Amino acid sequence: MDNLLNSGIPIILAFQSLGEWLLAPMEWFSFLGTEDFYILIIPVLYWSIDSALALRVGVVMLLSSSVNTIFKFAFHSPRPYWVNADVKALSAESSFGVPSGHAQNAIAIWGMVGSYFKTKWAWVVAIFFILGISLSRLYLAVHFPVDTVLGLVVGFLLLWVVNRAWNPVSVWAQKESLSKQIFFALAGSLALIFMAAFVAWIFRDWAMPTAWLQNAARAGGEAPHPYSLSGIISSAGTLFGLFAGLAWINQHGAFDASGSSKERFLRYLVGLVGLIIIYIGLKVVFPSGDNFVAFFFRYLRYTLLGFWVSGGAPFIFIKLNLADSNKQ
Repeated sequence: MDNLLNSGIPIILAFQSLGEWLLAPMEWFSFLGTEDFYILIIPVLYWSIDSALALRVGVVMLLSSSVNTIFKFAFHSPRPYWVNADVKALSAESSFGVPSGHAQNAIAIWGMVGSYFKTKWAWVVAIFFILGISLSRLYLAVHFPVDTVLGLVVGFLLLWVVNRAWNPVSVWAQKESLSKQIFFALAGSLALIFMAAFVAWIFRDWAMPTAWLQNAARAGGEAPHPYSLSGIISSAGTLFGLFAGLAWINQHGAFDASGSSKERFLRYLVGLVGLIIIYIGLKVVFPSGDNFVAFFFRYLRYTLLGFWVSGGAPFIFIKLNLADSNKQ
């Protein structure tokens, strides 16, 4: 594995040698793969543009992020700048490298967009962002080429599974009670966390090489904390909240994003207030750290975040006559 990783160093160096003019666009593409970007975009997509597409994008993104954490724990592979001082660390990451989460999420999310619209231009746009996001991680020296390739493979397989399962699962859910839908959503969410925790426990005696820590320290940024469960708790909690909110709002009149431009705009403003209160406000109030209590409140906060996007905010929209209820 080390030889395979090191064989990618010349590719990274060649890419970086193209010049610093690439830094800004590569940082932009990289930002498009971050949690902050998706937290801003998915709600506006769900509330004001196309709720069906937003739901598919949100589900595949959260599943991809969770699966990526489990794979990272299992491979416990370094970042390029952790092992080679010749590459310029133009960004810093605290997690393991294999597979690339940005590349995996890019093909899962933008592939979902392409498969949803099924048009030539949708696929052109999707491929553009998939390639841009994936290549940005090489230029910034936070991933080896093999990280990116494996990320694309895992993301593609996950996209295929989600698309294949979407209609059968939707039909099943419509026939089940609200309590049963919420139970299975919670069980699936917790299963993802437990799988990650189990893999981390298996490698509990593994120690990060001193050289990795030293090289990472020279690059600055957040120190490596690769076996942190915070990321998967966030993803799994949001996924549970998203499903729970969807099941709940369907009991009170299903929501879609149709309406006038004014209604769509006002929905986003109203929804954004709640989003900020949950995402930022509760972050300040709830305890932080790497202990059970902090993890519990983190899971709760992200569950509320997902619930607000798919259920809480749409319910408020209906009450404020900013959206129509389809309940008979």
